Amino acid sequence: MNTVITFGTFDVLHVGHINILERARAKGDHLVVGVSSDKLNFEKKARYPVYKENDRVKIIKSLRCVDQVFIEESLELKAEYIKQHQASVLVMGDDWKGRFDHLSEFCEVLYLARTPSVSTSEIIEIVKSI
Repeated sequence: MNTVITFGTFDVLHVGHINILERARAKGDHLVVGVSSDKLNFEKKARYPVYKENDRVKIIKSLRCVDQVFIEESLELKAEYIKQHQASVLVMGDDWKGRFDHLSEFCEVLYLARTPSVSTSEIIEIVKSI
């Protein structure tokens, strides 16, 4: 089995999330998604997600392109998650380009282009201004 793994917060789900998850799934025959914990999201972005981690996990699990979901507790554990899930490919958005190249000793590392003109942070700012 060719397992692909990817990670993200997946807060305020939008077409960019769907696009990258579908494209990640196309790189293998089993897609595992690590959803950032609320705590990890706060450490990365200095804000908590709009949706709690259990709700975000449920949303991502419901997508037909996703086979398995777990909560990512730490950015530093990516190698462990790759090994645990026996992933042969790591897919990340190109906004992370180069940041995970060191994991190529465990699996192929691919950075996919993000969907232009859509981001969760921008959506949140628009909603706040209304």
